Amino acid sequence: MPLARLWLARIVLIFLAWGSPGLAGAQELQRVPPLAAHVIDATGTLDGSQKQALDARLAAFEQAKGSQLVFLMVPTTQPEDIASYANRVANTWKIGRKDVGDGLLLVVAKNDRKLRIEVAKALEGAVPDLAAKQIIDDALTPAFKRGDYAGGLDAAATQLMARVSGEALPAPAPQQGGARDDGFDWMDLAIFVFFAIPLIATAVRGIFGRKLGALLTGGGVGAVALFITGSLLVAAGAALVGLLVALFSSFGGLGSAPARRHWGTGGWSTGGGGGGWSSGSDGGGFSSGGGGDFGGGGASGDW
Repeated sequence: MPLARLWLARIVLIFLAWGSPGLAGAQELQRVPPLAAHVIDATGTLDGSQKQALDARLAAFEQAKGSQLVFLMVPTTQPEDIASYANRVANTWKIGRKDVGDGLLLVVAKNDRKLRIEVAKALEGAVPDLAAKQIIDDALTPAFKRGDYAGGLDAAATQLMARVSGEALPAPAPQQGGARDDGFDWMDLAIFVFFAIPLIATAVRGIFGRKLGALLTGGGVGAVALFITGSLLVAAGAALVGLLVALFSSFGGLGSAPARRHWGTGGWSTGGGGGGWSSGSDGGGFSSGGGGDFGGGGASGDW
């Protein structure tokens, strides 16, 4: 009996030695939150105006310099340490421009009283580990100890943007929001093609007939596009689109109110009355740049 008990005890010890690490490793990791803005506060610490002001600063910086800086506040990163969590989130989000990889993530784990600046490889020269630690110690930790989270994040943003601005990075793409540098908005041309042409074509076809009216409409659209853009290629494409729209568009008649087309979540649709141009998304237009190779550069701290 004593020998049997001894072997039973050994078996139990072996099971515990093998099973305990497995049980610890089975603890579910924190989910990566969706990337919806430059500032994401899952703790409710920042009020609306504080969050909006900080988000606007980071968005303006991205538009001016191209680099994406994202601030994330979460209650905890457990069971991961904050460095592992920040690296996992950063590589999942892939913030920073695709061909540049100039992303930076600041994570605050409020309940853990831990924070981390995670730097993509392209920005490790601008924000080396020592500089990241200095920003944590000088800007973030003192403010957080006072309970001034918004002030600390704002001060950190100032120092981080100053360092990134000093790095020799490619300039952001000249075309922003669908508009050219000369002020021409391609959306205006699209609205003209899909809104004005069918109405004009209806009138022209009524005078010159279907085929001739369509040809005249296409030629007129091409001339307008050439005048606006100065590009023969764009003018030719616009003329072709105008011709096709004029041939196949149809309004009930000039005397009745035409059906107005608008863009919704399902694409182009028609409906009477109000209509108009509206966006099918409420997300604010922020998204990852698709870059950001995060290799573990940065620094951690607490308060």
